[in-house]
Amino acid sequence: MVKIGILGVGTVGGSVAKILEKNSDIIEARSGKKIVVARGVSKEPRDEFSFSITDNPMDVINDPDIDIVVEVMGGVDFPFEMVKKALEKGKAVVTANKAMLAYHRYELQEIAGDIPLMFEASTAGGIPIIGALRNGLSANHIESIMGIMNGTCNFILTKMIGEGAQYSTVLKEAQELGYAEADPTFDVGGFDAAHKLLILSSIAYGINAKPEDILIEGIDAITPTDVEFAKDFEYAIKLLAIAKKVGNGVELRVHPTMIPQNSMIAKVDGVMNAVMVRGDAVGETLYYGAGAGGDATASAVIADIIDIVRGNTNPMLGYKKPLEGGLTLLSRDEITSHYYLRVSVEDKKGVLAEVTNLLSRLDISIEAMMQKPDIDKDACVELLFVTHECQEKSIQEAIGELEKLSVVHGKVGMIRIEQ
Repeated sequence: MVKIGILGVGTVGGSVAKILEKNSDIIEARSGKKIVVARGVSKEPRDEFSFSITDNPMDVINDPDIDIVVEVMGGVDFPFEMVKKALEKGKAVVTANKAMLAYHRYELQEIAGDIPLMFEASTAGGIPIIGALRNGLSANHIESIMGIMNGTCNFILTKMIGEGAQYSTVLKEAQELGYAEADPTFDVGGFDAAHKLLILSSIAYGINAKPEDILIEGIDAITPTDVEFAKDFEYAIKLLAIAKKVGNGVELRVHPTMIPQNSMIAKVDGVMNAVMVRGDAVGETLYYGAGAGGDATASAVIADIIDIVRGNTNPMLGYKKPLEGGLTLLSRDEITSHYYLRVSVEDKKGVLAEVTNLLSRLDISIEAMMQKPDIDKDACVELLFVTHECQEKSIQEAIGELEKLSVVHGKVGMIRIEQ
């Protein structure tokens, strides 16, 4: 018999306990041993469970009968300390904590050594993307990863595009439906997706970066004009987490992105998640499913428990020596992309030439252009541009220079384009 201790008997932890009991026969058949929850940690009483509940995580960590510790508390530093102590006690660990791993995954790998530390549930909920990268695609050089990794953002953008609704209106609906928190910044600001991207990039490329090291932008600045332009040019708008190998470097970025409507990932709507991985041998693969929720996440947690019980002692991040001679993280300035720009200008002669001359001077080439009335500003029009590929440094310089022009009103909108 294998005994489990759960740090955090909340939505996910509670689902783990219920599924282990409900599906005990099939889980025992697949793992070869009976798996039971022996103890849990919760700040609130949980009378529906037969195992003992404590409010002190150390009661679980110090329990000599506990074989595997499941950490689903959330947070960064305190969970890290608890996982560290569990590993130092020689206990295997399964965690769903993406924020902790975004900051401490390499420290934990050193501490764990040969002790299993599994984390499938940390990224994209029930989608087995960690296993795919660590095992199924292990023969490949990973060329790129592109993912819809936050259901809240995907729900909001799907509604904005499908119904022409304002961002603020859809955000309120998402909060009422329970898809968005009262303070939605972590989701709509791109930080949740960034934590997941950092975990995947460690497995794919061996990149030890933290959230503050990469480009992260949210969806709150997207306007109905942007949505209308995207439709006219047959793009969808998605918040994408992107990792891309470029020479000996890797781009890591999270931001709203225009992508062709006929691409596979553009068709992923609502609260669903999807991750597209391109390997040099396998080509393009797509992993789709529920990216959050108690049962979906618990499914991934239990898959890791079963893997440990079967005897899996693979390295935490899936490799035993540095990958590909050591790739480096490219700076934000070095990122290259096509760009969409939205510029509100005075509706008078010579303005278009002034704007295009400025872009030309900065070596930014225009691929397409559209002009629309600016419904929010009198005597103004919105100039909408798509650029040829250029560097992030150039586009940011152009935005700064455009906003200094007397004929430009307000902030310049920008969305990156993946062709």
